Amino acid sequence: MTPLAPLGVYIHWPYCARICPYCDFNVLRDRGRGAEQLALKDAILADLRRQRELTGPRELTSIFLGGGTPSLMDPEWAGEMIALCRSLWTPAPDLEITLEANPTDAEAGRFAGFAAAGVQRLSLGVQALDDASLALLGRNHGADEARRAAALGAKLFPRLSLDLIYARPGQTTDAWRAELAEAIGLGAEHLSPYQLTIEAGTAFDRAVKRGTLVPPGEDLAAELFDVTQETLTAAGFTAYEVSNHARGEAARSRHNLVYWRGQDYVGAGPGAHGRLTVDGARTATFAATRPADYIARVAETGLGWVTREALSPQQAAEERLLAGLRIEDGVTFAEIAALALTPAHPEVRSLVQAGLVAADPERLRATPAGRLVLNWVTSRLALA
Repeated sequence: MTPLAPLGVYIHWPYCARICPYCDFNVLRDRGRGAEQLALKDAILADLRRQRELTGPRELTSIFLGGGTPSLMDPEWAGEMIALCRSLWTPAPDLEITLEANPTDAEAGRFAGFAAAGVQRLSLGVQALDDASLALLGRNHGADEARRAAALGAKLFPRLSLDLIYARPGQTTDAWRAELAEAIGLGAEHLSPYQLTIEAGTAFDRAVKRGTLVPPGEDLAAELFDVTQETLTAAGFTAYEVSNHARGEAARSRHNLVYWRGQDYVGAGPGAHGRLTVDGARTATFAATRPADYIARVAETGLGWVTREALSPQQAAEERLLAGLRIEDGVTFAEIAALALTPAHPEVRSLVQAGLVAADPERLRATPAGRLVLNWVTSRLALA
């Protein structure tokens, strides 16, 4: 019997108690939107049912409830979404079900409900472990709340992941090293340290332009990246992706690996992206961003999509290159054949000689030095 092709499901819940000044995701304030949220929950369920008709039978490897802040959702609604996904597709024996959450005491009080709903992996947006940095980042929790939420998450869920932001204004390498050590001690088996990025159109972007926010320079940011790798490696974590470190292979995020390995995934909810194989073509889907528009699209067509595009072989190969180089496995030359890149290609040979790409006859893999300038490496290869 031919095994079913793997599939991930991403569900976007856009509501947040507060909009962080560095965030450029599709989010909106969670105020007086009870009726809209109930209608959105029902629309997401309908969208998932309709997408099952397009995907056909598949092996469900992951469900990811992201946002926004899905931990603001009624846990029973999360349970409905999880149960539906499990009924529409065949759950893998090691199906991973992740919930993104913020570590406020109010949200942590709902963790037991989400565990009962079927969530077994908590991705906690700690971001920092000192109150001054949390205030700068616009977070609505304190450092002690983060510590309590992590302790409770480690107790209630089989797997715990912590998100942290580094290269913050005024941050030193010694302070970051100590913060990482404390995060390791909170019991997470997965850590996602992300470098602060100033995204266009955000409050931080406006503050940088006004001169009221000064992020670290490139040299210090590179030092902080090196401290991240050294500290986590010494603690037994493997950097299986540029910004993701796991203590053991079982702790790696199966859902994120769906993206980085170029597998199919359903996207449901306002602004959700998806990648599906439809009629033999890699197809990009994008849902309406405003909840009201998403709900209306589902009511009219059964799907929340506003665009659906069959990617050309070159477009699909470029996506595969950009995602695959983020993980330590890299991407096989066969998967990106449409780009005509081979071990003998002049650009590949040049990057190998520069120590940025590994000398591998089967795969393109970024070296540790290449990961430090990965955007530059991938653009060079894509343009080649």
